[in-house]
Amino acid sequence: MLLRTDPFRELDRLTQQFLGANGTWSHPAPMPLDAYRVGDEYVVCFDLPGVDPDAIDIDVERNMLTVKAERRPSRQGDEVQWELSERPLGVFSRQVMLSDILEPDGISAHYEAGVLTLTIPVAAKARPRKIEIDHGAERKQIRA
Repeated sequence: MLLRTDPFRELDRLTQQFLGANGTWSHPAPMPLDAYRVGDEYVVCFDLPGVDPDAIDIDVERNMLTVKAERRPSRQGDEVQWELSERPLGVFSRQVMLSDILEPDGISAHYEAGVLTLTIPVAAKARPRKIEIDHGAERKQIRA
């Protein structure tokens, strides 16, 4: 049997349960994320421990990236008597607005060790480029 030392933890759990903090499809709970840039790609990592990869849905509509996931209860059968359950169950969702400099058609997704990693390439038009300067007697016309 597991014992808890925090007497307010159960009150927090009941409050979350009563207020619906365990996400439903109509009111999903948020999921934490990290986002950073590496070279010509943006990387966004979502914490989804214990979520089956088949229960993750990734959509892009216009410039809005939406990630939804559902952590379902483990199937232990009717003979299980729960002593402690602190891991949140239900639906989790996060929306991220993608900038115009990103290429949504090139998004790739990888799920490992409870972390969903999305890699979003920077559009070619937004990448830095070097402009050569013509010098000398000859003039060239610049075409757009």
